[in-house]
Amino acid sequence: MANDIIRSLYERKSVRAFTGEEITQEDKNSILQAALQAPSAGCQLLYTILDITDENKKERLAVLCDNQLFMAKAKMVLVFCADCRKWLSFYEEAGLKPRVPGAGDLLLAVEDALIAAQNAVTAAESLGIGSCYIGDVMENAEEMKTLLQLPEYVYPACLLIFGHPTEQQKERKKPERFRVSDIVCENSYQDKSGAQIREMFSGRTDGKSYEEWMEAFWKRKYESDFSREMNRSMEIYLRDFLDIEQPD
Repeated sequence: MANDIIRSLYERKSVRAFTGEEITQEDKNSILQAALQAPSAGCQLLYTILDITDENKKERLAVLCDNQLFMAKAKMVLVFCADCRKWLSFYEEAGLKPRVPGAGDLLLAVEDALIAAQNAVTAAESLGIGSCYIGDVMENAEEMKTLLQLPEYVYPACLLIFGHPTEQQKERKKPERFRVSDIVCENSYQDKSGAQIREMFSGRTDGKSYEEWMEAFWKRKYESDFSREMNRSMEIYLRDFLDIEQPD
């Protein structure tokens, strides 16, 4: 590897089992400060980080996030919220009358939040602290809004859990990534041919045919109940930004 940072990026993997070792306040501060150093649109930092320290709240989050109960054992839980609200208050404090945030504002804030989250992940890895993204935080929008007291124009873009990995987690093999040529298109988007798709998945189907493996994956992910719930909940959040009519 070219250097320690690149080596760390290759070695980092999701950690879902933690030791009982606490994360020191110094390390926690280092992770949070690293998050704030991330690139941000216009240096606005269009996000708010929720530091979940209440154990009951952690347990409820684990249930709402598709019953991933291991989450409650994490030593640090951070929710990175795309925040299109706080700058409205900044403008209003100056006597201005800002427009209602739109879809572009939301997506820009999501970008800011996720870039900051990845900085936190990379910083944690450098300290020997494991992490795992929990995308299911976008599920169960109504309950999530209540639990986290999320006001209008604030969306939970991602949730991260942190802790010191167990030996089993350290030794667990990281899932193999696709080749650069499978993912990178030069200058413009290019659909893959059937032959290229099959070549891309060659050796990745656990001994099953391409059709068998893909059908099982399709059912488990794309056609899953949690995927449908994410889409339903996302419609709830989007109502703030797209002027979608509320149901009667």
